[in-house]
Amino acid sequence: MAKIVGVNQLADELTRTMKKYNDDVKRGIEKETKKRAKVTVDEVKEKAPKDRPEYYKYFTRSKRTTSDGLSYTIWNKKYYNLIHLLEFGHAKVGGGRVKAQPHMKPVGDKNIKEYEKEIIKIIKRGG
Repeated sequence: MAKIVGVNQLADELTRTMKKYNDDVKRGIEKETKKRAKVTVDEVKEKAPKDRPEYYKYFTRSKRTTSDGLSYTIWNKKYYNLIHLLEFGHAKVGGGRVKAQPHMKPVGDKNIKEYEKEIIKIIKRGG
């Protein structure tokens, strides 16, 4: 809706409008970040090796608020030390190697691209 302001009030009105836009975009990005973190955890659980049911059940996300904003870490609560071994493979005690079973990197790469597309949409529509 158009608002008529005088020349003297123009700077104040621009400041208010930009602050509202900034707040709306920030809220939109935080909402998308939370949603994308949940989707990523669900997809990692789906792609994780199923030969150890206790492994894939413990994937979760942890929220962290910093001065830059909101961020999430996707990790395994109980078997965090197995992620690297399963993702990249490892040497066996008696010789040979265990084949890599990538399940976090492919899901992360896919979701980062989708997240970036959504952030651009949020910025363009103003929240």
